[in-house]
Amino acid sequence: MATTRPVMALLLVAAAVLAGAGPARGFYLPGVAPADYRMKDPLAVKVNQLSSIKTQLPYSYYSLPFCKPGTIVDSAENLGEVLRGDRIENSLYVFEMMEPKLCQIVCKITPNQGEAQDLKEKIDDEYRINMILDNLPLVVPIKRLDQEAPTVYQQGVHIGVKGQYSGSKEEKHFIHNHFTFLVKYHKDANTDIARIVAFEVKPYSIKHEYDGDWKGNATPLKTCDPHSRRLVVDSDSPQEVEASKEIIFTYDVNFEESPIKWASRWDTYLLMADDQIHWFSIVNSLMIVLFLSGMVAMIMLRTLYRDISKYNQLEDQEDAQEETGWKLVHGDVFRPPVNADLLCVYVGTGVQFFGMLLVTLLFAILGLLSPSNRGGLMTAMLLLWVFMGLFAGYSSSRLYKMFKGSEWKNVTIKTALMFPGIVFAIFFVLNALIWGEKSSGAVPFTTMFALVLLWFGISVPLVFVGSYVGFKKPAMEDAVRTNKIPRAIPEQPWYMNPVVSVLIGGILPFGAVFIELFFILTSIWLHQFYYIFGFLFLVFVILILTCAEITIVLCYFQLCGEDYQWWWRSYLTAGSSALYLFLYATFYFFTKLEITKTVSGVLYFGYMLIASYAFFVLTGAIGFYACFWFTRLIYSSVKID
Repeated sequence: MATTRPVMALLLVAAAVLAGAGPARGFYLPGVAPADYRMKDPLAVKVNQLSSIKTQLPYSYYSLPFCKPGTIVDSAENLGEVLRGDRIENSLYVFEMMEPKLCQIVCKITPNQGEAQDLKEKIDDEYRINMILDNLPLVVPIKRLDQEAPTVYQQGVHIGVKGQYSGSKEEKHFIHNHFTFLVKYHKDANTDIARIVAFEVKPYSIKHEYDGDWKGNATPLKTCDPHSRRLVVDSDSPQEVEASKEIIFTYDVNFEESPIKWASRWDTYLLMADDQIHWFSIVNSLMIVLFLSGMVAMIMLRTLYRDISKYNQLEDQEDAQEETGWKLVHGDVFRPPVNADLLCVYVGTGVQFFGMLLVTLLFAILGLLSPSNRGGLMTAMLLLWVFMGLFAGYSSSRLYKMFKGSEWKNVTIKTALMFPGIVFAIFFVLNALIWGEKSSGAVPFTTMFALVLLWFGISVPLVFVGSYVGFKKPAMEDAVRTNKIPRAIPEQPWYMNPVVSVLIGGILPFGAVFIELFFILTSIWLHQFYYIFGFLFLVFVILILTCAEITIVLCYFQLCGEDYQWWWRSYLTAGSSALYLFLYATFYFFTKLEITKTVSGVLYFGYMLIASYAFFVLTGAIGFYACFWFTRLIYSSVKID
């Protein structure tokens, strides 16, 4: 398995393929080299997991009584694929290039009571079969009612459907036992070489009939016979799922030449039909940014400029004190906060997460990971997280030294273990639940071991290296001297209460990203393609600006109220947007998803809790550094006696 091959994983990060703003046009970098086929070359179809948007629990294809080859061969998988629950195996569906075939028998099965019940349950839960040909996923084309609208593609084909016979009210389960595949290829004009550019299917349910004895794949079928021009074109006499009832699996395969070039073959899958909504999201977010930028500019140019000029010109300090309150706390503004070591840990973790996201998105918009690299994005993010430990250690120790702390090793250990430890504990519990459901989505012990090895073998040492370098550097000097005796903080108005201002501060950063968040959640939980990293990068930049500006504005109001305890407040102000993210995820669960199983619900909220926690440390660190820069700037600009 690829998880035990770090060299391959490193190559994946360095050269694996993420797509740009919308699908990139032209040749994708590494990932997958094009395969050339000639007439009658064998085409082996691979099967992937069975997936459902109702349960979110993937299962192996051969966990159901489908046609099995003599020997099942697992394809090598990278770390991301294993974590996604992908299980790629060989199948009995083997075509010949440019050779159409009709009514091909795959096999005949007779399910027992348990197998029939399994099939019915999977049909109830709307499980889909996922197949792969030449690294392209199998899709079902769905025409829109609007004839001019482009065709949309559903990933995977449903195992079956529920329905009723005419004149009956009893609901039955029918299996899709006949697939009509369409393989589209692009042919080179000068040679007979062709490349596959699409893999589509139309499923049917048909109760096959035959005369005489069963002769395996050579049995002539009465219901599907190309010689008598009897083909499967509808599901008028469907195949019911019942114990001890024969099910015959068949397929047709047709080939069609396409003008689409191999380099652009993913474009149709990744087609973004609702890009206007994304632009609306960007414009909406930019309005928030402009509003906040105006407020920050007003504070910086008008208020602060006037304040600083007066402070520097007036000899009578009492007059200056009457003017405004932020200078009054100059002797306390850089006083280390309570739980300073914990703040350093969370700031360091936020820097680590920020670095990981920034590099991932830069790789993405440069086209350095492609959708054909299943699991590539997750593998890249994991490895980048590990290597960004260097910056986490450096930033946490630098801050800790400024607070005049001496136990830098304790802070380093907490930085290396706290966030990953909490996430790993939640992940371990969720994985145990998936094991209990016998799902292929459960991460194997070997992969768990590989994750722990990445954590303790690479991430932890890098955090220590970063901390050592950061602590050895001279401490940052405070802009003003701190008094020995803390100043009393006057009573604050209700709207400057820490809880109120923190909760207000999280609304705007969340408001800047929530529309894009809808598409990300849809991609993850409704198994739709998401590859619009150009939009995502813009939203990320807007998030950074919004977090920074709202924190600066609220920090200024806080200092004007003579409240100098801004350290934790600045982190929590921006970080509280994670609370709104989790609340939105809860709203999304009850309005958009059809999850019915308790385990699936626990999985959803468990993973969204991890995502919200990560969003908290990311936005918190952005807000903290913005406020840190702001306070140092304004207090270094005034003359203090």
